[in-house]
Amino acid sequence: MMTGKSLGRPFGWLWAAFTISTFGTWLGFDAFRLTAILVLHAGPIEVSLLSAAGPAVGAVVAIPLSRWVEFRRKRPVMVTMDLLRFAALISVPAAFALGWLTFTQLVVVSIVAAAADITFRAVSGAYLKGLIPRADLLVANGRFEATTWTATVVGPPLGNAAIGLFGPVTTVVVDAASYLLSALGIRAIGGREPHPDRSDRPQRRDGGLFDGWRYLLTHPVLRPLFFNTVLVNGLIMANAPLLAVLMLDRLGFAPWQYGLAFGVPCVGGLIGSRLAHPLVTRFGERGVLLAAGSLRAFWPIGLAFVGPGTAGLVLVLTVQFGLVACVGVFNPVLATYRLHQTATERVTRTLSAWSITSNAVIAAMTALWGLLAAVTSPRLAIAIAGLLLLATPLLLPGRARTPRPEDRVPSLTPSTATPSHVPPERIERESLSGGIDRVIRLRSS
Repeated sequence: MMTGKSLGRPFGWLWAAFTISTFGTWLGFDAFRLTAILVLHAGPIEVSLLSAAGPAVGAVVAIPLSRWVEFRRKRPVMVTMDLLRFAALISVPAAFALGWLTFTQLVVVSIVAAAADITFRAVSGAYLKGLIPRADLLVANGRFEATTWTATVVGPPLGNAAIGLFGPVTTVVVDAASYLLSALGIRAIGGREPHPDRSDRPQRRDGGLFDGWRYLLTHPVLRPLFFNTVLVNGLIMANAPLLAVLMLDRLGFAPWQYGLAFGVPCVGGLIGSRLAHPLVTRFGERGVLLAAGSLRAFWPIGLAFVGPGTAGLVLVLTVQFGLVACVGVFNPVLATYRLHQTATERVTRTLSAWSITSNAVIAAMTALWGLLAAVTSPRLAIAIAGLLLLATPLLLPGRARTPRPEDRVPSLTPSTATPSHVPPERIERESLSGGIDRVIRLRSS
């Protein structure tokens, strides 16, 4: 975790809540899949369904929620989403203890948790924008990013050890408890949050259900960033299962080597997140977005050349480290720039639309690349994804822009307003088979 400039007591409570829930999530990494396999003896089809159903159906459920929460106080919504995730997750070990656990319950819980995740991330972005001064947003997002990468490195090994010692639902209990503690931390922020301005309430026939997408697709700066980020994350995530098959099945790597190849490079994300602020200070937000956004697209093509033995393992480590370091720089800058460019009264709907689209594209591209690998080969499918990624920098915004008048909304500080809109809009917890893919997906939102 990062130290340095104090962003105030309210932010301190927010960061503490985020840290607890993030470490809980990574300690419980893949806990549902392991529970399905070890306890319910689920096969490949069931496990695939479990992995896909939560994000896909959860995204659909989150669409009407994003419109509903836009015009409500953000902190109570965040606490509610934390408590909802706690209740859903704790039902799994409770049912296991009573001998009532079923595969259907795991699917339903994953859907509820996914919808709550999307809603929480969107609301937390709006809360953060109103909690701290505009100039401090990058510092805050950098701290969230560093916390996430630290949890990514430490959490899965500890979680797997706990599962081996105490059983498959152990980490589900820890993850559930982390959301309860997060809710308490957000409550501890204190202060009275004013009700949001309702002057922008949608008057369209669809009730504003698709306002987030309308805003993104008509915004000259957010539109190319939106397309770029969604496509890059989709292609990177589509490669994850194929690389697992290539390394573990075709090239004969041991599971510990595969885990090493994806765990150690996450240190690059921590380093990148620490570099984001000084780089922006020197080169500006737009310059860093262009550079880091372009560089992250050039690494994955190297995975198509992975061979057996030590040389192959070193190649994967190098590629993944470079990719994750660039992502570690890009993510907090993107999160900050996106908040700067989004009108305050539209943040929740916009971030929800971004996250929902990302989840849907990742699911679709993962399935498509699985079919491509079956028709050709995993290596060729990885190469095709890498080649397509090389073209994605063309989607990055290429010229400076004067902010819209609606974007020039003065930031509120705890001294001039009641804390109101808080957590890290980057709890982007997505799911992947090593460490990096899930992080990248979870940050894409």
